[in-house]
Amino acid sequence: MDLKYIWDDFIDSLRNEPGIAACYAKWTAGIPFLYVETELDRDEVEYLIRKRSARAMRGKRLHSDTIFFRSQPSLYVYRHRFYVPQEKMFCCGNLCVDCVRLKQ
Repeated sequence: MDLKYIWDDFIDSLRNEPGIAACYAKWTAGIPFLYVETELDRDEVEYLIRKRSARAMRGKRLHSDTIFFRSQPSLYVYRHRFYVPQEKMFCCGNLCVDCVRLKQ
C-alpha cells in the first residue's frame, strides 16, 4: 500500500479546515513531521488532526500516531505517521498458534 495517497488526502483536507493557515509535512531522517500554522489552540489542532487522519484512513487497515514535538507562535510541529498494524492478516497454512482463523 502506498501511503503517499493517504498523506496527500490528509494534508489537503487539513489545509481546507477553517482556522488552518498552512499545513505541510517534512521527512527528516525518515521520520515524518507535520507542520501546522494556525491561530487555534493546541487542543483544537490535535482534534482536527485526529478527525482528518481518521477520514484519510477510512476503509483501509491503517493506524495513525501523533506526538506533539514543539511549538512556536502560531506554528505547531507534530511527529505524525500512518502505519499498518503489526498483526497477521492471513493464514499462512503453518498451523500457527496465533492463526487468524482461530480468532473469534
